[in-house]
Amino acid sequence: MHIHILGICGTFMGGVAALAREAGHRVTGCDAGVYPPMSDQLRALGIDLIEGYTPDQLDLKPDLFVVGNVVSRGNPLMEAILNAGLPYTSGPQWLSENVLHGRHVLAVAGTHGKTTTTSMLTWILEHAGLQPGFLVGGVPQNFGVSARLGGLDEASRPATGHPFVIEADEYDTAFFDKRSKFVHYQARTAVLNNLEFDHADIFADLAAIETQFHHLVRTVPGQGRLVVNAREESLQRVLDRGCWSDIVRFGVRGDVPGFRARGEPHAFDVLKAAVLVGRVEWSLMGEHNQMNALAAIAAAEHVGVSPQVACEALGQFANVKRRLEWRGEVNGITVYDDFAHHPTAIRTTVDGLRRRIAPDQRIIAVFEPRSNTMKLGTMKALLPWSLEEADLSFCHSGGLGWDAAEALAPMGDRAVVVDNIDALVAKVVKVAKPGDQILGMSNGGFGGFHDKLLKALA
Repeated sequence: MHIHILGICGTFMGGVAALAREAGHRVTGCDAGVYPPMSDQLRALGIDLIEGYTPDQLDLKPDLFVVGNVVSRGNPLMEAILNAGLPYTSGPQWLSENVLHGRHVLAVAGTHGKTTTTSMLTWILEHAGLQPGFLVGGVPQNFGVSARLGGLDEASRPATGHPFVIEADEYDTAFFDKRSKFVHYQARTAVLNNLEFDHADIFADLAAIETQFHHLVRTVPGQGRLVVNAREESLQRVLDRGCWSDIVRFGVRGDVPGFRARGEPHAFDVLKAAVLVGRVEWSLMGEHNQMNALAAIAAAEHVGVSPQVACEALGQFANVKRRLEWRGEVNGITVYDDFAHHPTAIRTTVDGLRRRIAPDQRIIAVFEPRSNTMKLGTMKALLPWSLEEADLSFCHSGGLGWDAAEALAPMGDRAVVVDNIDALVAKVVKVAKPGDQILGMSNGGFGGFHDKLLKALA
């Protein structure tokens, strides 16, 4: 069939497009900003992209319009589709009906670590020879693409025997379906990695998100498995509402049932109910990645991969792009890029870097509050806490509707606020010295900050 995707350059919808193309469909799409890297990836797949949402795209006469959640009422193309009475669906619904149906779906949910944990789990299954399909909201460096169908049967259709790993987002599905995306995925294995307040643009409070997570729990069959972070009270509240599946916890303490780690985040033993079942030695930093690893190991076990094999696979895991990604070193100054956009994610990323560097090395944290939640200022009071382990912090305040300087005032002269990228680069260069670790954090392009910084340092 021919499908036309509205909002095709988002990471999720771009992944849907890649899967549809791989399955043999004709795929076209449009977006308000047809931008790389997704635009380059899609064009390489032979997908025609259109800039903007013009009503004349009805002339393409696709069999179905697939609508991303970036599209709202009033969008000129969407209004034309509705007026003409043409068939449309959401990305998650199309995925459920055309790719996921009949497969063992492993869905990774959580406020933080979804992309990384999904990538770890996919790599473990690949290493074990299971040829999984996957859709990740990033580019796992072990694969180089964000989505694929996985193992095929003789009819060249997605094989029911090959598992599919998906990043399970709690964000809403579409303007006409306000349920979280993950309720569509029919997961048999669901990872509940953590749960904090986020997405203040669509959720009133944490309890509203807990309700959506319980909707996910309701969809997991009795023979399914819930892999649950044992340290999160919010997740326990979700389970207390009702649970009908096997529960395996990770991050447990002591000899209680479940998975736990013993050792530093870069080299640790994995124990299940106090029995040593494997060891992970890798290049990743931070306790959060140690927890992500435990979640992936527990989930992989549900499709027959032993913890020992999973640990061996993680030793060869290459992280996702933009997860504490080394971007360059100039005159002894190292520059990293990270996707962190929530105060807890910022704190764990900074703490992870602190564990790996010498005591006399400085961390210079440079961040952009760019997510919808951060732009609203909902979590601005947590920023000083999130940056405690940084020696200096710089905030790019362009486009904010709240006073960043006021929010960071408790940090005194350890925090600097700048409202444009070029001035930000200049100020960071002025204070940087050999041995410094500069950590740039944003969930957007950050105005090319990292490249501009490396060039200026040189």
